[in-house]
Amino acid sequence: MVSTRGEVAEIENAVRAAAEFFVKFDHTTPVPIRNLYATPETLGYDRLAAAVGAHDMIATGALGRVEAALVVDFGTAITYDVVTAAGEFLGGNISPGVASRFRAMHEHTGALPMGALPEAAPEFPARETKTAIGSGVAWGIAAETERYILEAEEKFGTVGVIFTGGDADYFARRVKFPIFAVSELVFRGLNAILEHNANL
Repeated sequence: MVSTRGEVAEIENAVRAAAEFFVKFDHTTPVPIRNLYATPETLGYDRLAAAVGAHDMIATGALGRVEAALVVDFGTAITYDVVTAAGEFLGGNISPGVASRFRAMHEHTGALPMGALPEAAPEFPARETKTAIGSGVAWGIAAETERYILEAEEKFGTVGVIFTGGDADYFARRVKFPIFAVSELVFRGLNAILEHNANL
């Protein structure tokens, strides 16, 4: 399995020549779930692959008995996506990620320094500016995420919550709900997509 960002013709041609079976994953590739996104051509492939990985976890019982999975991917952007136990990708929301929030405050204000997530527990009230910025972003994202979990439970019933992406472990320790931290979720989904196409 090879994963690249963007079009890299040289890599694609080399893999095609060497592989017994080749699948290029894009919005036209068959996947083992039903994609209900209204504009599939604009859906990030990582979001769809993560949803497939989450559904695979539902199907194998890794999340217990759930009606749906909420996938929270902490990357450059934070995505909140829902896939049902019946195998329907319902879509989700996109929010600024950690670095985007710090950069926005630093670049769009006159005096705020670049912030960073606090290593210790976020503080309130903070008594100096860097701590105030770091704690504000940490608490803001944690509160936002908890609201999405509550909304998903209200809409879908029993929900398995999966954190993935670069900042997943940090927020797994700060969100007051049971979650599964799965760093390889996208690759799990890509493997399921590959197997699905191999069996067509």
